[in-house]
Amino acid sequence: MTVGLLVIDHEKYAQYRTEIASLLETAGGGFRYDFEVWRTLYSEAPHEINRVFVIHFPNRAEKERFFSNPQYLEIRARLFEHAVQGTTILAETNAETAT
Repeated sequence: MTVGLLVIDHEKYAQYRTEIASLLETAGGGFRYDFEVWRTLYSEAPHEINRVFVIHFPNRAEKERFFSNPQYLEIRARLFEHAVQGTTILAETNAETAT
């Protein structure tokens, strides 16, 4: 899954990433790429994008389990919601059918 964000509090966002790391690892997921974006030339998103990353999971069930985990949801509410003003899914691939 490729995601574009508008991060408005980089310190809280870094803390969010640190706190979800073990949950992500337990789900078999991780970050493949992570970019800070200096300038966006074109975007269909309703907000600017200053961060782009690719996150992966072994399958859809693990992805859904991760994003619905109560511990993840608590961390998200406490940190991500205050650090990120906009989120856009740029692309998503189903690992079970990708070749």
